Amino acid sequence: MPRRHQAIAPILRGRLWIDAGGGVALSEAGADLLEQIDALGSLSEAARRLRFSYRRAWMLLDAMNRRWEKPLVITAIGGRRGGGAKLTPLGRAVLGAYRDLQMQLETLLDHATPAFRRSVKHR
Repeated sequence: MPRRHQAIAPILRGRLWIDAGGGVALSEAGADLLEQIDALGSLSEAARRLRFSYRRAWMLLDAMNRRWEKPLVITAIGGRRGGGAKLTPLGRAVLGAYRDLQMQLETLLDHATPAFRRSVKHR
């Protein structure tokens, strides 16, 4: 007996990233890393929290820092009191603007979903 296809209501989704300097300057993973660095003050702790290897986190941070006019994060090498990582003013501004754009994109797609569903219905 053939199965009937159940109607599935599509939902529009989007991903946002910023290209600069010939590559990705900020992505979702990069924004998550910046948030964790800001909260924890440590690249290694941020990597652990996100379940990134330290190498992946370092490479992601290095790539982001190279793509902007000024670094998004400054780091200090460990010592007696340990190292650390801190967002620069540019890092905070870029992260805030990126998260705002994500919300705007989500809102736009939420508003566009009903029209999209109507346009593909019964075709």
